[in-house]
Amino acid sequence: MEKSTREPLVAELVSLLTKGNAHATFEEATAGLSPEIWNQHVPDVPYTIWQLVEHVRIAQWDILEFSLGEEHESPEWPAGYWPAKDATADEALWQRTLDQIQADRRRFIELLQNPATDLLTPLPHGTGQTILREALLIGDHNAYHTGEIILVRRLLHAWK
Repeated sequence: MEKSTREPLVAELVSLLTKGNAHATFEEATAGLSPEIWNQHVPDVPYTIWQLVEHVRIAQWDILEFSLGEEHESPEWPAGYWPAKDATADEALWQRTLDQIQADRRRFIELLQNPATDLLTPLPHGTGQTILREALLIGDHNAYHTGEIILVRRLLHAWK
């Protein structure tokens, strides 16, 4: 990929991963919550805000580690990507999870920004996946679940 094409593409991917653009950011969706809210179940919703946030952490970590090398073993689907249905988080665990999401996002962005990273060549240990596809997957997945977090917050009367 030409440098003149690569740089703006990487900038757009970083924007996708870090900014809300047409919607709220993950950080906005998870801000200002208490354990009572993030651990609260809503009727007919299969997960709490905490469980959604933990799922985002696990899935993003898996995508990052897969992108970095063939040694990574993904969790079993779907059980390994979700906390237990009765799992809750205290403030320390909530913060560690949010911190890990940020750290893994930074690591993925560093991978994108590394001039040696080929965005379009299939990963040798994959089945056709590219770093571009993995960046789009993180952006799409995180946006989807950010919307769900906001919806659960609305149902709990805990959104603006």
